[in-house]
Amino acid sequence: MNKLLYIAFLLTWMTASSQDSLVVDTTTVAKIIFTEKDIQIDSLSMEARSFETTIKEKYKSDEFVYEQKVSKENWWSRFKEWLSDFFRRLFNFSSDDVSMKFVEVLIKVLAVLLIVFVIYLIVKAIMNGEGQWIFGKSSDKKVIHHEDVEKNIHLIDFEKLIKDTLKSGEKRLSIRYYYLWLLKKMAEKNIIEWDVEKTNTDYLYEIKEETFKTKFAYVSYLYNYSWYGEFELDEETFLKAKAAFEKTIHSI
Repeated sequence: MNKLLYIAFLLTWMTASSQDSLVVDTTTVAKIIFTEKDIQIDSLSMEARSFETTIKEKYKSDEFVYEQKVSKENWWSRFKEWLSDFFRRLFNFSSDDVSMKFVEVLIKVLAVLLIVFVIYLIVKAIMNGEGQWIFGKSSDKKVIHHEDVEKNIHLIDFEKLIKDTLKSGEKRLSIRYYYLWLLKKMAEKNIIEWDVEKTNTDYLYEIKEETFKTKFAYVSYLYNYSWYGEFELDEETFLKAKAAFEKTIHSI
């Protein structure tokens, strides 16, 4: 019985306490109003400042460079350094700078000489051994290499060329020059139209006169036999071929 009264009293007290905590304090809080007199204005003067324009220059010295770049030398730089060291020891130059300047001047001079030499070779290739243009005006003294004779038959003095080859005993080459001489004469008389790419057969078809066509066919056979067949001609065979070519050439 006493326990029940105690529990009822405890419940009643807890209910009353919870109701007191929910009571709202309606006391009015006084408002604080500020006027212009209460506002404090900052009257301190301010100075405008800017960065110096030369500030970057102050930090360009080596002591402010934290990442050092490793120079990459190529073979050309190493070669010049080797030459510089060689000439410094050879001529006892006062410093490495003097030796390097000497090397640079020397390289430039050699480069100019090399260019001049290349130009000389080009001019020499374009011009013949007598110092005139291959396709220029012919002179009394003409020297044209064997490989250029066929390309320039209209510029060649074949009589003189044949005499020179006979003096040196070159019979096969003489027969070749006789054949080219014959083509030159035929082209001058408009019997054929000369072209370095044409064959004996091509020229044979161009000849209209049957008698001359027979003569040309015979000397063409002699030429093919001696030149392309690479047969050495004895004196008797050569004289017969020589006579046949000269007779055909002078008959034009």
